[in-house]
Amino acid sequence: MGEGKPMLILHGFLGMSDNWKTLGKQFAKEGFQVHLIDQRNHGKSPHSDDFSYELLAEDVVEYCETHNLKNIILLGHSMGGKTAMLTACKNEGLVYKLVVVDIAPKYYAPHHQQILKGLTALDEAKLTSRGEAEDFLEGYIEGAGVRLFLLKNLYWKTKDQLSLRMNLDALKANINNIGAALESGAKYEGPTLFINGAESDYIKEEDKSLIKEHFPEAEIEKIEGAGHWVHAENAKAFYKAVMHFV
Repeated sequence: MGEGKPMLILHGFLGMSDNWKTLGKQFAKEGFQVHLIDQRNHGKSPHSDDFSYELLAEDVVEYCETHNLKNIILLGHSMGGKTAMLTACKNEGLVYKLVVVDIAPKYYAPHHQQILKGLTALDEAKLTSRGEAEDFLEGYIEGAGVRLFLLKNLYWKTKDQLSLRMNLDALKANINNIGAALESGAKYEGPTLFINGAESDYIKEEDKSLIKEHFPEAEIEKIEGAGHWVHAENAKAFYKAVMHFV
């Protein structure tokens, strides 16, 4: 969307590019060429049994080469933030500025098991309406906001059957890779902004030294009134912080 300096946005685990459409349009109006990326095994991108941050970073580089993009602003949330960090560290000449949303370069233990269990049961239930799917998922996931976020993955596989866009089998098989730490010694010395939600515990005070170790030019900004889905929970403050940085 739009024309100008390329800005690539990478969604989080179990998300998709559609999650960023509203903010993407806002960035495009400010003179950026916004690319909303579906990462592999998510959204409309290809499914693959292979899934790691090395591959996700290679996918971003390949996308940039295909579209002749240089000096990009790279923004990633959660899993997308991990992809963005590794991409920037391995391709400093490609990334002009880096924005990482509510994730640190450290290891995170698997913590999506209940969500994956609910989505697996939902996919196997062969439901025929979105309302039915939401009611079904309520038995597994308490938060209404999280359920609505996940249900954006539903699409009509046939005229009578709803299915999920993400490759659940591959994501479950590679769940330990989702929380992988940024590799030791990886460094990006360009301008970097880490944004974290004040009500999220994904970035803790003790993580700041590790962030500076990998990203010596990093600024860290806390957004009040927001948890892990910062961009959805306080979109106005998030937009302002990103625009000020870029």
